[in-house]
Parts: sequence; C-alpha cells; structure tokens
Amino acid sequence: MSPRNLVRLAEDNVAGTQHSGRMPIRRLLLVDDHQMLTEALSDRLAAVDDIWVAGRCGSSDPALLDVARRVRPDVITIEVMQLGSAVGDVLGGLLTTCPGARVVVLSAERDADNAVLAARAGAAAWVPKDSSADELVAVLRGVCAGDAWYPPDLLGPVLRALRSDIRRAEDRTGPLDVLSRRERDVLTGMLAGSTARQIADELTISVDTVRTHTKSILGKLGVHSRLEAVRVARAAGLRPEVGGGA
Repeated sequence: MSPRNLVRLAEDNVAGTQHSGRMPIRRLLLVDDHQMLTEALSDRLAAVDDIWVAGRCGSSDPALLDVARRVRPDVITIEVMQLGSAVGDVLGGLLTTCPGARVVVLSAERDADNAVLAARAGAAAWVPKDSSADELVAVLRGVCAGDAWYPPDLLGPVLRALRSDIRRAEDRTGPLDVLSRRERDVLTGMLAGSTARQIADELTISVDTVRTHTKSILGKLGVHSRLEAVRVARAAGLRPEVGGGA
C-alpha cells in the first residue's frame, strides 16, 4: 500500500498540531494476538523518534481495556481478524476507555463489513499488514494530526454506510431518535466514559437526575446496561465530545 493508494477522508485539528521544534512523542499501544509481529514491529518503531511503543496486548486478551487504561495511549493499532462481529464493541470499548486516543486497524483481512463496523465505532484508519513500516508510521502521524485513512477498496462501502447513517439521522428514523435532548447529552457523557458524577457536573444537574435519565435511556433503547446503551449509540454514529470523559 503506497501513500498514493491511501484515501484521505478528513483534515481537522491540523493547525493544533503545528509547532516549532521537535515533534511530540506519541504513546502507541499495539494490539494483536500475534506476539512475534508486535515484538518485531516494536523493534522497528524503536528507531522512530516521535512514536513510543508504550504497551502491547492481544486482541482477544480479556485484560485489554485494563492495559489500555494503564498505558494511556495516544494511538492504538489493532488486528480485528479474530474479533468477528465484536469489532465494534472492542473498538468502542477502547475509545470509551481512552477517549482521546486514535484507533488504527492494522489487519491482514480486507473485509468490507468489518471496515464499516470499525468506521462506525470510530476507527480513524485501516492499514493492510502488507504495508511497509514507513507507510504505517505515516498513517500513525496522520491520524494523530486529525486525518483518517482507508484503502480505496474499503472506502466505498464505508462511505455508503456512513451516508446511509446520515440519511437516517436526517429522517429521524435512527435508534436514538426516541431520546430527549437531555437524554442524548447524558448518553454522550456515557460514551466518553464519564461517571454519573462527572456527567452531572458537566450538565449542571444532580446525580439523581443523571440516574433517572440513564434509566430512561436504557428503557427506550431496550437494553439492560450502560455498556449496551453505549454499543447502540456507537452503532448509530453518536460520538463523545472532544475532551470528554476521564
């Protein structure tokens, strides 16, 4: 995959990354069940001044979110091939745990359905594993600057799905349209990983009111937990506010 074959989807917040002098060091979490690959990639990235491999973990490791919470990465690469239909849940969990991080799928597969799930969950990029290390580094730097990258053969299905999501939102036929404005605000806080107290402080309401809204959200969405509500919200395209969560 040459840089010419990567399609740039977005350019936002670039100005905020411009500065003089040395590039900031980005903390990277490598997530892949293939340990030899993550070790080899760690060795290769050790020569890159502005990227530090701060941790490694398996894609299917039950301790993944704990590792992510401890590492506090700026960017995460993850292989999704072993995740099946849980792609959205795992990526959503990572972004809820690390709301400021950018997720890059680094995968041996080129499955359009999984690419759509990843994009809906908030993955900023999808990089094939046959890419060179230099190409991966270019994408990692790009997503940290606010860019997003998908290969051309996956870009079409991703854009069609996202356009369909937009149409549903405009027609108010999406799953979140049953919620009131305040309930959506509370759900957005949940997406950012905020506690009930943090949501209450942000919205200037009481914790009891947040709990009342949360109960109403679960009932209206037909789910039984905050985690399930967050899954529905991510699948519907809701995103946490920039800088939200703790």
